[in-house]
Amino acid sequence: MTLDLLEKKRRTRRGTEQGISARPWGGRLAVALVYPNTYFHGMSNLGFQYVYHYFNSRLETLCERFFLPDAQDGALGQGKKPLLVSQESGRPLADFDLICFSISFENDYLNLPRLFDLGRLPLFASERDERHPLVVCGGVTAFLNPEPLAEIMDLFAVGEGEVLLPDLLEALLEGGDKEQLLARLARRGGFYVPRYYRMVYREDGALAACEPRDGVPPRVKRRWLRDLNDASCRTVLFCRDSEFAAMGLIEISRGCGRGCRFCAAGHIYLPPRERRPEVLAQELDALLPFRAKFGLIAAAVSDYPYLTELFEEIEQRGGSFSVSSVRADSLDRDLLRRLVACGHRTLTLAPEAGSARLRNVINKGLDEEQILDCVATATREGIINLKLYFLIGLPTETDADIEALNRLVEKIHGVWMAEGKKLGRLGNLTLSVNPFIPKPFTPFQWEGMATLPVLKERSRSIRAFVGRLSGVEVFFESLRAAELQAFLSRGDRRVGRVLVPLSRGENLRQACRGAGLEPDFFIRRERGEGELFPWEVIDSGLTRDYLWREYRKGLRGERSPPCSGSCRECGVCFS
Repeated sequence: MTLDLLEKKRRTRRGTEQGISARPWGGRLAVALVYPNTYFHGMSNLGFQYVYHYFNSRLETLCERFFLPDAQDGALGQGKKPLLVSQESGRPLADFDLICFSISFENDYLNLPRLFDLGRLPLFASERDERHPLVVCGGVTAFLNPEPLAEIMDLFAVGEGEVLLPDLLEALLEGGDKEQLLARLARRGGFYVPRYYRMVYREDGALAACEPRDGVPPRVKRRWLRDLNDASCRTVLFCRDSEFAAMGLIEISRGCGRGCRFCAAGHIYLPPRERRPEVLAQELDALLPFRAKFGLIAAAVSDYPYLTELFEEIEQRGGSFSVSSVRADSLDRDLLRRLVACGHRTLTLAPEAGSARLRNVINKGLDEEQILDCVATATREGIINLKLYFLIGLPTETDADIEALNRLVEKIHGVWMAEGKKLGRLGNLTLSVNPFIPKPFTPFQWEGMATLPVLKERSRSIRAFVGRLSGVEVFFESLRAAELQAFLSRGDRRVGRVLVPLSRGENLRQACRGAGLEPDFFIRRERGEGELFPWEVIDSGLTRDYLWREYRKGLRGERSPPCSGSCRECGVCFS
């Protein structure tokens, strides 16, 4: 079976889209699926595509897409103020029964005031009534920390779409008014309805209590797909003007058991799960009529235990592949050779920290020899470009750790240069340096973010040292953007009040001043062991005791073993 062409092929500057068919309205429940960024990024998001496919594969529903408009596309003029309309039929956002936001990145919150404005909808839930669509938020931010959007969204889908969408649709089809629907969903599990929870604050501004009402559970459990082989997650709509337009994306595993203490995705997607090769073979067959190159998606593709079988399936179909990420300690020569054969010339590695001590603090599990051996082997096999990811401002970091980072880069550069000269060609060595942001549901959630003067000094040291190495470029994430991300990811529901001034161009401190908030209270304040976090209205499955133990072990520089999938250590598997 091949995917159908859209019933009405929509020719735009992007070209023809191919994929599942969008049905006419015909009395069906109309779902608006909104990605709060551009088409280019939205159509490369597999979660977004999954939701679109699910609703359009059901007889009871139809789904149309909305994106943040750019200067040339996405909104129709209506007087002096443009109107946000769907990609499929050109209908306005407010005409739909249900609006589903798919949000993966906190900084995209700043686009919400504009999208609601263009959609002719009030931003805050308290200003919407029965005449307005129900507004739902899904995506990783919905179960990492929904509180900054709690006064905007009617409902949050807490967990993975494969298990939540059927329950959401069933509740919608049961009928009743909006309040009855929200009450039903709030009691089903996996759905967070903020209006049923009262947040109580202490005099110092910290959260004192989260009080549920009307019989809803004290915390909302994250729901997740137990067997990844029971559902499909791949590209279903192919678009020329998207980030990965040249390939069909396919998820081969979900979650990561490595236990890096800074990584939110590595914790909230526990336990790690894989798809079997025979199931992936069916996914390859569905993609093959459209693309012969497959983008393999996983937290670390090189950790997937059935890589050889998967490669054989791809080769039998005459296809090639690309990988989303690899780890230096599980990347072998066979995978490197296959990558080179598929045209790869760039390898991305994430040492994260320069010193062995600091890598132990974050539980990275890589030693310097592994990193250098990986660089040497990759370069010998024909990978001429390297990209390295590092974090600065990590817990317990000192000047000595930054010096160790510089020396590690120098050693990597030396190996890369020596092996490249043997090949007779050199590529590019690129560093991406990002400030550490303490994320919810990680062991470092009790930490505060490093101050701007410290981060600036760390950046200057790295820039000065790396600038002396030939053929090396270094890129630093904006410190202001990182600070904003920390504010939005660690805030409570009072934070939502500053989105409007932020979206209008005010800086963070200006916007907070108008709302009576202090940004450093959320960004840099170290939390005590017993402090209640805003995001703990969500039950991720991870026990607080486990996260605290991991935090203290990290501060002592002690390593923890990877997830075995058969223990009771963190609490997820038995939640």
